[in-house]
Amino acid sequence: MSKIILFLALFINLTSYILSPSLVYAQDTSSWDNGRCTKTVGDVEVATIQGLECLFANVLTVVTYIAGISFFFMFIVNGFKYIFSGSDQKQLAQINSSITLAVIGLAGVIISWLVLSFIQNIFGVNVTVFEIPGGN
Repeated sequence: MSKIILFLALFINLTSYILSPSLVYAQDTSSWDNGRCTKTVGDVEVATIQGLECLFANVLTVVTYIAGISFFFMFIVNGFKYIFSGSDQKQLAQINSSITLAVIGLAGVIISWLVLSFIQNIFGVNVTVFEIPGGN
């Protein structure tokens, strides 16, 4: 019982660290925009076709985070199911299958990144950066 309480305390502490709010500069685009996603026309910022680059980068970042968080929660939930399943072989087989699928999904995300990095190193083409020609 003390191990479960220690685990829950660690989990809550880790979760509060991950989900804690950080300082956000909503109007400051200088760190990621580099003048490609919007253009200033007079006093108004207008979206450009290169704004798709920013959209693609943001979607890819969110998908990567969701994959990691999904793996983490699937691993935790199935770990608790495994602990409390007793000796029910049918439930243990289902838990093992679910954990295996979670690991395969995480491995797929990691392997896809490694393949892109391999292509970049071998051929010298930066395939990890999405750029639309033109604009600035």
